[in-house]
Amino acid sequence: MVVLAFPKTPPLAKIRQANQSGVAVRVDTKAAIIDTKTAIAIASEHLHRLTGHEFDVLTVSKPVSVEAALNLAKVVSKLSPILGNLIEFNTVEFLNDVEEFKELGTWIRQDPGFPDALFTGKISPAPGFEIKAWFPLATEITARFKDSQNHFADDRTHVCLIAWLPEHLIYGKPVILDVAVTSGAAVAKSRDDHYHNPPDYLVLEPQDTTTRTRNLQQTNTNGYKFQGTKEEFAEAEKLVRSWGNDGHIYKPTPEYQALLQQLLGPYNYRLDTNFAKIDRIVNKDIEDFKAKVLGTKVHGMTVRQWSALFSNGSEAAISAALAKYLDIKDEDAAAKLVR
Repeated sequence: MVVLAFPKTPPLAKIRQANQSGVAVRVDTKAAIIDTKTAIAIASEHLHRLTGHEFDVLTVSKPVSVEAALNLAKVVSKLSPILGNLIEFNTVEFLNDVEEFKELGTWIRQDPGFPDALFTGKISPAPGFEIKAWFPLATEITARFKDSQNHFADDRTHVCLIAWLPEHLIYGKPVILDVAVTSGAAVAKSRDDHYHNPPDYLVLEPQDTTTRTRNLQQTNTNGYKFQGTKEEFAEAEKLVRSWGNDGHIYKPTPEYQALLQQLLGPYNYRLDTNFAKIDRIVNKDIEDFKAKVLGTKVHGMTVRQWSALFSNGSEAAISAALAKYLDIKDEDAAAKLVR
């Protein structure tokens, strides 16, 4: 169990780089960046040092009453998409403040585009990060990871998961609770291996859109669930067996994708709108990160305990916890609001 004290810090662009996570430094960040692998390792080490730091981008005021706190606890997760984008933007600014990269080029935010953060300069192939912000009081990691394995050549792009909470759990400025960085190629393979199970479930690569303008190019895979009859399923199984012993093993190649199209034509499949939610991808690094974050103690209880309380607890239980750990009590709301 990790216990964090949330410090007051300047805006991210001026942030002090002190490792408060208790994680041992794994990389000599003063080493010369000579290739993509080294660049990813050094950038990742700096990203880990964001743990415990405050983003001075938005502040939620303290509730003026217990009733207001109860209502805020129900809706604070709605801020997640907005703050997620702000965190992504500020993470790119943070990487541009890293001394080791200043003479080599610039990190840019790609929106739209893949990956979210891309280094442009003297390092080739260019390193990058897909950045996924997570508000752990939500029911799951709702961010999706649909990018094709084909877009992780040379393992040049990694996934950066950033867990955040308001500094006072439901109010205040957003604070980075923890950070994880892992191979994008490994996450994409874990996803495809987990979902793909022909003929019952198919993972399909995006079409070749390289000739389109940048905003119309496709990089995402999609999942499809079989919707035919039992007789049709038996026929489809026979077709898959005709592909050979490894016909059920996913491959992002054009040849294997052509085989999958043989199923989509004659049989009925439904597009899976829940495909590739990060919380449902079976990947050890992600699962370890999730367990660590949910076991982190903030304001008297673990994140898992707070999440369960907000999801299933009675109003009386939530009110008691907010009063005990956050000192939220009924005040003269009118007087408070005009101060």
